[in-house]
Amino acid sequence: MRLEDLRPAPGSTRKNKRVGRGPGSGHGKTSGRGNKGLQARSGGGARPGFEGGQMPLYRRLPKRGFTPYGGKEKVAIVNLGDLAKRFGAGSVVDPEGLVHEGLIKKSGRGAVKVLGDGDLGHALTVRAHRVSESARRKVEAAGGRIEVLAARPESSGSGSARTRKAKKASRS
Repeated sequence: MRLEDLRPAPGSTRKNKRVGRGPGSGHGKTSGRGNKGLQARSGGGARPGFEGGQMPLYRRLPKRGFTPYGGKEKVAIVNLGDLAKRFGAGSVVDPEGLVHEGLIKKSGRGAVKVLGDGDLGHALTVRAHRVSESARRKVEAAGGRIEVLAARPESSGSGSARTRKAKKASRS
């Protein structure tokens, strides 16, 4: 068998519907779109969420919650049990190491929190931005150390125009 011998299975393909090709075809003149109206126009059709004039669902439901100024801080969470499995005795656990081991995404290196779920049988040096009390107790009980990292500074592209102006003024 050669490449040019390949054919689709019988009945699996059909010819395209050719519309607007005369009255004898049954799909002439309006090309199966009916007379006038939103659907008949090119690019026509109601927007997503439009319910034909009825009050749409997104307006019938109450507004709820809020987003804090500056957005929510995203924190990558790691449990002690995972650290015990992936890092040997005396290892240094830092955000780069966690990315290397596949425990957090590369984008999550800015804020890492270690939680105390699981058991730690050997000493580790844990470098993270936040550590829960239970995790701190377990690491220190195993003979390890905790080093709290400073939060990473935001990139210059973030924040409002007012914040950027204030930063610029303080530099000069």
